[in-house]
Amino acid sequence: MIGLFVILLLVLLLPFLAKKVEENLEVFLFVMGGLAAVSGHVLDRALLEKALKDPISITAAVLAAGLLFKWLRKPLEKGIYRLQTGMPFRLFIALVVVISGLLSSVITAIIAALILVLIVSVLPLDRQSEVRLVILACFSIGLGASLTPIGEPLSTIAISKLGGDFFYLLRLIGPEVLGAVLLLGILAMMVVHPAADQASLRDRRTEESYEEIAVRTVKIYLFVMGLTLLGAGFEPLINQYLLHVDTGVLYWMNMISAILDNATLTAAEISPSMDEPAVKAILLGLLISGGMLVPGNIPNIISAGKLGITSKEWAKFGLPVGLVIMLLCFMVLTFL
Repeated sequence: MIGLFVILLLVLLLPFLAKKVEENLEVFLFVMGGLAAVSGHVLDRALLEKALKDPISITAAVLAAGLLFKWLRKPLEKGIYRLQTGMPFRLFIALVVVISGLLSSVITAIIAALILVLIVSVLPLDRQSEVRLVILACFSIGLGASLTPIGEPLSTIAISKLGGDFFYLLRLIGPEVLGAVLLLGILAMMVVHPAADQASLRDRRTEESYEEIAVRTVKIYLFVMGLTLLGAGFEPLINQYLLHVDTGVLYWMNMISAILDNATLTAAEISPSMDEPAVKAILLGLLISGGMLVPGNIPNIISAGKLGITSKEWAKFGLPVGLVIMLLCFMVLTFL
């Protein structure tokens, strides 16, 4: 357990303290995942096979989307630019956040994140606004993808464990998720602004090379593999310290999802014997906190890596936004 706590601290702190770690976050999390699996005494043939298999579909989607965006970049950019100039800027920004979240439940969180990257790379935004838009949209994608079992692994596992139908989570947490997505869209309208020198920003956009696409694809594979190992390695710690905690306390403790795979936490924490309010609180705590830091969700790592958003930049805006949404959601769950 001491080893796992040390690894947890390293995962939390090193991306902020060491630039090399921040620049190679995917590889770092892969190494930490391996160490966690060894420390938790769960590293065996079955886990290795699972860790090798889990990233394949996600990595293939990232590679295919990267190539398609490279080949179709010009017409896509023109289409996005026409849409953006054909309506008020603030309305367009709000729609990017809201529609990204809603579509992610159908096209998966990975594809939604890749589309988000393309849109943001075309928009004439200053650096601060670019970071804010990406973070708010990734919060939205992480939440929206939970509404169907095809959106993200968390929803697939939750429905499987609870024996629910395709629309079970939409009925269970749909109102809270849709409310949060709309709130994020409104917030984006308020804090995202166009750059003063739009022409020069468009001139600075560079086309991604095949080498960059290949490197990002490998990093995503290692990242997902690392999350699988990290989640499995921390299962003994979760089983000992989290499973018997009061639901309200667990809601806040699930902020650990900001650095751990929320699908693993879902598998560990949710039981068919729980009542629906308890399941709802656990799921919402995991979903919201997943947007707070870069490692919290795969869309975060894709967007941050492609757009060069640092862990510090993400945390500076993502943590307070996540805490406010957590607090609002907790009040809704408690009093309404």
